[in-house]
Amino acid sequence: MTFQVTVAPSGRQFSCDADETILAAALRAGVGLPYGCKNGACGSCKGKVIAGQVTHGSHQQKALSDTEEAQGAALFCCAVPHSDVNIEIREIQGSEEFPLKKMPSRIAKMEKLSEDVMLIALQLPANERLQYRAGQYIEFMLKDGKRRSYSMANAPHIDGQITLHLRHMPGGVFTDQVFSSMKERDILRFEGPQGSFFLREDTEKPIILLASGTGFAPIKALMEHLIDLQSTRPVTLYWGGRRPQDLYMHVLCQEWASSLSNFNYVPVISDALPEDLWSGRSGFVHQAVMADYADLSGYQVYACGAPIVVDSAKRDFIAQCQLPADEFYADSFTSEADLQGA
Repeated sequence: MTFQVTVAPSGRQFSCDADETILAAALRAGVGLPYGCKNGACGSCKGKVIAGQVTHGSHQQKALSDTEEAQGAALFCCAVPHSDVNIEIREIQGSEEFPLKKMPSRIAKMEKLSEDVMLIALQLPANERLQYRAGQYIEFMLKDGKRRSYSMANAPHIDGQITLHLRHMPGGVFTDQVFSSMKERDILRFEGPQGSFFLREDTEKPIILLASGTGFAPIKALMEHLIDLQSTRPVTLYWGGRRPQDLYMHVLCQEWASSLSNFNYVPVISDALPEDLWSGRSGFVHQAVMADYADLSGYQVYACGAPIVVDSAKRDFIAQCQLPADEFYADSFTSEADLQGA
C-alpha cells in the first residue's frame, strides 16, 4: 500500500510505502527534508503532522518527547504513515542537487592524527567522482548489513580523494578494525552524500563554527569551502576538546587565523592536566561562545560533534543569546553507544 505525503509550505508531494519512513521516501523522491542521523537521535528532521496518521519507530526522548508527539510533532526519519499525510517542515533548497550513489573506494592513506584519531583518505574509481556539499557525510556499508556514518573532512574542490577523521571507539564494530587490522589498499563500500549540514550561501551573516573532537572534520570542509568562495563573512571557530591533543589540527587552525583577515580561532580545553601546560580558554566550548557573544541574533551557527555539546549549544544559544532557531545548523555525532538510549 502506498500513501501520499504533502509538504507544507512548499506544496510538494511524494508517495510513501506503508512500511517506509517519510524521510526515506522523501530522499527517494528527491525532496529535500532536513536530516542528520536518520535513527531518531538528533532531531534534525523534526516537523509537524498537520493531517493524517503516523507511528514512530524507536527514537530518543530528547529528540522527540511524548508531549511533543501528542502535540503533533514528528521525527520523519522514523515516522511511518498509516494514511495520506500532510506535514509541515522547512525544506532544504538544493539538497537534492547531488543524488545518492553507492560506490566502492580504496583506502589510499591512513595517518594517525592523534592517539585515537585516524585520517583515512579514500580513492574513488577512475573516472568516478562523488559530488557533494562541504559538511555532508557518507555511510560505510559493512558486510553484516550495518552502516557507519562519517563526515567528509575536505571540501569537494580540494582533490579527487575523500578524507575522513575517525575517532577510535573501543569495542566499536568499525573503528576497532580501523585501529587494528585495516590497511591501505583495502576496499570499502559507501553510500553518499548524506545529510543537510552544509553552508547556507544566501546570506552575509557572520558565522560561528562550533566543533567538539572529530566534529572538526565537517567544520574543516566548511572552512575550505568558504576560503574557496573567497568569502568575506566574519567567521569565528571554537574547537573544544578534553585535552590539548584532542585538537589534532590545531596548527592548521592557527594558520587560517594568521592568513585570513576575517577568521578567528578559539581553542577550548575542558580537562587539562598540569603537564599539559595549557594557558588558553578552559571549560565547555559552547559556554566560551556565550561568554564572547551575548547577542547572537544576527549570526548563523554551525555546530558539530558530541550530542551533548550540540544539544546544549542549541538550547542555550536560542534561550540566552537570542539566536534565531532556524539559524542553528548542526550535525550531531551519535555513536552506537548513544543510540542505546533510543
